[in-house]
Amino acid sequence: MNIISVIHAAEKWDSTLGGPEKDVATIGSIVPLFSNITNGVMAFVGVVLFIVVVMAGFTFLFSGGDAKQLEKAKGTFTNAIIGLAFIAGAYLIINLIGQLTGAKVTEFNLNIK
Repeated sequence: MNIISVIHAAEKWDSTLGGPEKDVATIGSIVPLFSNITNGVMAFVGVVLFIVVVMAGFTFLFSGGDAKQLEKAKGTFTNAIIGLAFIAGAYLIINLIGQLTGAKVTEFNLNIK
C-alpha cells in the first residue's frame, strides 16, 4: 500500500514548448515557471521557519539562565510565530477571496494554447 500516490514535483514544460523542433520556449512557458517558482518559495519559507524555530529552541535550552539569551530566544521565537501567522493569513485570505468570488485565484493561467 502506497502512502503517497502521486507526487507533483514540478509542472511539465512539454505542452508549452513551440517552434518546429519543440525546443523553443513560448509565452505559455510562463505558467509552469510561475507555478514552480511559487512552490519553491513556499517550500523554502517553510524550511527557514523550521530552522528559525529550532535555533530559538537551542538558544533557549543553552542559555544557562542568562537573561539576555532568554530574551533573545523569546524574541526569535515570537518573530517566527508572527511570520507564520502572516504566511497563514495570506494563504487564508487568498483562498477566502477565491471562495467568495468563485475565481481560481490560486491557479495562474494565461489561456494561451
